[in-house]
Amino acid sequence: MLTGQPDDGDAQGADEPQDSGLADVQVLQRRAAAQTHAVDEQGFYLETVSEYLWARDVAGLAPTTLEKLVRPVMELCSFYDLVPWRLTPRHVDRFYAGQGRRARSTVRSKLTKIDSYFAFLEQRYAGEIARRFGATVESPVDTFNRPVHRGGDFGLRIPPSRRALTEFFAQWRASLPSARKYQVAVRDYVMAKIAYISGVRASELCAVRLGDIHWELGQWGRFVVQGKGAGGSGKRERQAYLFAEGRELLWWYIEEVRGSFSDDPSDPAAPLFPSERRPLALASAGITVSTAVQPDAFRKALKTAGELYLPGPVTCLFPHLLRHARATHLYESGMALWDVQKVLGHIWASTTVGYLSTVQADPELASLQSARRAVCRLSMEA
Repeated sequence: MLTGQPDDGDAQGADEPQDSGLADVQVLQRRAAAQTHAVDEQGFYLETVSEYLWARDVAGLAPTTLEKLVRPVMELCSFYDLVPWRLTPRHVDRFYAGQGRRARSTVRSKLTKIDSYFAFLEQRYAGEIARRFGATVESPVDTFNRPVHRGGDFGLRIPPSRRALTEFFAQWRASLPSARKYQVAVRDYVMAKIAYISGVRASELCAVRLGDIHWELGQWGRFVVQGKGAGGSGKRERQAYLFAEGRELLWWYIEEVRGSFSDDPSDPAAPLFPSERRPLALASAGITVSTAVQPDAFRKALKTAGELYLPGPVTCLFPHLLRHARATHLYESGMALWDVQKVLGHIWASTTVGYLSTVQADPELASLQSARRAVCRLSMEA
């Protein structure tokens, strides 16, 4: 009977060399398979990148946006020489804390793009990647390194009431004469109030030049901003509204304060809200235009002022909350949804509705007011 065990006479000694031919062949086969596996993974990764760009192109994104969409992913993969599904949160942490460290807003933007690509990868290719490469698709942007202010993570924004903001701006203005840097304090105050009155974004407001103000447009003047395009289609020029209060405030700022900064206030290309720190390179080159204050500096000034002068319960202010507050207060005061949409510069009314989640609506009062207007109109016609 064959038991599969060698006889004593056939047994090899422990010190005799094993037949290494078959083992060598197996090792070579494993190495070749590993190399083919790596090549297949790299090729498949590039295919997913192309598919992702095609999908976003079909969604209507501009070519300039498409170019930047996968750059953070390719940057990470190239740095570690890994395909995306081999990346871990630790890779992301180490890269953006060291080699890839940039401004906070830049890192936030890159992490959001990485997360979006992985959402695409998980939805369309997770099963195929698991079957072919034995890897699980999971975004390296996890709960701990995910940016706090990210598209879907803002949640419900509760803006301050109209009365609270009125008291806030009144107390802030009263404190201006005692400020250590008067012109800087006035600039920050005017920026905040214009942001509230016009409903523009911080990045839009910081980019406004003196030549962008058109006092002759409309009843109270308007200013041109490079607005955010819908669906990532790039920036779009639009007019922002000053209203009566904004016109008076901006006129006072330009006449009394804007000229105290170090650049030439008569140059149309000069920023409306310049930085107090003018680079020496500009001065030495004879350039009369200063640099504009950056959105992060504006956010910091607004947050500090909110902590000092804003009565509760909302005490933390940031520019986009002023935008929500303006939309809410205009709608509560009776402005039609279409007009609120025009003020905010939205393409779709559904976007504007999202800003009105905290509106204190009273349908019965609105019905009574509508009935009164109808009665007045009929009496006038009679």
